[in-house]
Amino acid sequence: MSAPIGIDELLERVRSGYTRIGPREAYDASRAGALLVDIRYQALRERDGLIPGALVVERNELEWRLDPRGSHRAPEAVSHDLRVVVICNEGYASSLAAASLHALGLHRATDLTGGFQAWKAAGLPVSAPS
Repeated sequence: MSAPIGIDELLERVRSGYTRIGPREAYDASRAGALLVDIRYQALRERDGLIPGALVVERNELEWRLDPRGSHRAPEAVSHDLRVVVICNEGYASSLAAASLHALGLHRATDLTGGFQAWKAAGLPVSAPS
């Protein structure tokens, strides 16, 4: 058994397994067919708004909804080749989520550095909070 690690080291380890992208890159990827997946909890979505076209999936459902072989998959989860950009509020939980998607075989999964807040700060499209 290996020695316990802290969350910062865990984040560093999982992030070394793929290339993270910034807000403009995520926007361009979505325009080229990538699936943006918003895993923020409802209160944050209601407070800050949504990214138009993003699939909203609560974090605790993510693997079930994006597994192309799963019986509970979202219609968008068509292939293990699907380009997925996971978005949380500030870019921490999304890193762990992207690593989990890699473990499922979604080898093109990544996350948005800085999360939704970076997207919004970059002036990219956001629909008004409900």
